[in-house]
Amino acid sequence: MIKKFTLLMLCFFGMTKAKAQEPAAPADTTKTWQTKGNASLLFNQSTFDNWLAGGENNISGTLGVNYDFNYKKDDLTWDNKVIASYGIVKTRTSSFAKKTDDRLELNSLLGKKFKPDSRWYYSAFLNFKTQFTKGYEYGKDANGVEIRSEITNFLSPAYLTFGPGVLWKRDDNLKFNFAPATSKITFVDKNFTLPNEAYFGVKEGKSLRYELGAYASAYYKLDIMANVTFENILSLYSNYLEDPQNVDLDYQLNIVMKINKYLSTNLSFQTIYDDNAFQGFQIRQVFGVGANYGF
Repeated sequence: MIKKFTLLMLCFFGMTKAKAQEPAAPADTTKTWQTKGNASLLFNQSTFDNWLAGGENNISGTLGVNYDFNYKKDDLTWDNKVIASYGIVKTRTSSFAKKTDDRLELNSLLGKKFKPDSRWYYSAFLNFKTQFTKGYEYGKDANGVEIRSEITNFLSPAYLTFGPGVLWKRDDNLKFNFAPATSKITFVDKNFTLPNEAYFGVKEGKSLRYELGAYASAYYKLDIMANVTFENILSLYSNYLEDPQNVDLDYQLNIVMKINKYLSTNLSFQTIYDDNAFQGFQIRQVFGVGANYGF
């Protein structure tokens, strides 16, 4: 298990080694709280009329927020990030508006330096993930009419992960945290649970699942060129109590390519591997041009 963690993290940092060796920009020591964020609205609409090549009328939109509020004073640092997004699409042939994106995530990382001139910290972290609205499985009835059945909802599932660890931090744009004794709690609506722990690993009739394991996370944000920003977020988790060789993975890539102060091209890519939720990789990708506001 430790070998898997080491290999994956070496791969992650291998891509960023040259950048990591660059000296960090001078920090503003006059402020203890630093806040920054980005809100974006992506919109797409397509209409076809007697279009022989084919096509389906649709309208879609995605609203996203990525916000940081970080504290730093003396040998203490506390980094917080909120990521939220929600998108829907409506097509002419579908009876329902369907989600294209739905996520809410909070990351909090507290660190205290080993010694004043060190980049190593004692740390404690918390991560919380869920969704905003109901999720459905779609199908058709005997008459060919589209139907849907609810399978997820707000706080079903929800994931709460927390634990003590060790943090290496160059600056707000590059850091790595390892927590060898991490608790992970999965919350669900017990009315959704299934036999054989088929619903996110939670036993039938129960509303939560507890895991104890090792957690590693890395964050790297860089400017590829003027007005082009890449944000990488990686987390790995291994459950000591059950199948520790099955390492859960969550990787996110957020790219913002600014056109001007208010317009940008945004790309969000995320892949998740969690064998308790799905036997394979889950992939989410959202791309579009839209209004962008930094704050």
